[in-house]
Amino acid sequence: MESSSQIDFHFLDVQWPGFSEDRTRKWLFEAINQEGSLPGVLTLIFCDDAYLLQLNQAFLDHNTLTDVITFPYGDDFDGISGDIFISLPRVSENAREFCVEEDQELNRVIIHGVLHLLGYDDQNAVDREVMQAKENYYLSLLS
Repeated sequence: MESSSQIDFHFLDVQWPGFSEDRTRKWLFEAINQEGSLPGVLTLIFCDDAYLLQLNQAFLDHNTLTDVITFPYGDDFDGISGDIFISLPRVSENAREFCVEEDQELNRVIIHGVLHLLGYDDQNAVDREVMQAKENYYLSLLS
């Protein structure tokens, strides 16, 4: 079993000026620890709409744009481990739609993906409410 904790970031033909890997890594380690879990191996992959749409079609059989897709690694790794794919154009569009700062929306999408890896779901109204409360709490830690 893999036992080291790491959080890596990859940008696939997209950019997010001012993104702080160190700050985000520290924040995610704190959130995962507060949830009573251990960080494992997390990879955040930032991409465009077309790339994430291909993943959505191939792996989830959904033909829609989305902002985040999470793939857990499974039991071969200790701690919370997986890939979190994030469409930066979708994050920017969501920020405009919800009238929030782009960095805030990006952080919301990041923690949303991590919460999925922690076992939270958003398939019904009650679960969405719980997940949104968690997102808001962890976003408050960045203030």
